[in-house]
Amino acid sequence: MSVECCSMSNPETSSLEAAQKELEERLRVLDEQLRSGMRARGFDPAQDQNLALTGPLARLYMERENLREKLETLAGSENTNEVDDDRD
Repeated sequence: MSVECCSMSNPETSSLEAAQKELEERLRVLDEQLRSGMRARGFDPAQDQNLALTGPLARLYMERENLREKLETLAGSENTNEVDDDRD
C-alpha cells in the first residue's frame, strides 16, 4: 500500500506552499510592527484604515497591504494548481 501526499507529488505546489508560509510570516511580523508603532503613538491599531498615518507607519501599512495582495494572488494560483492536479 502506497500513500502519497498531494503536496509531495507536485514540486510546484510545495514551492508555492513554502512561499505562502514565508509571506504569512513576513505579514505577521509586519503587522505586529505596525500595531506596536501605532500604540506607541497613541493610535488604536483597529483604526489603521481610518487614520492619516505618518511616514514610517504609512510605509508599514502599505507594505502590509502589498503582502496581503501577494498572499491572495498566491492562494489563487495554488487553487488553480489544485484544479489542474485533479484533472490529471
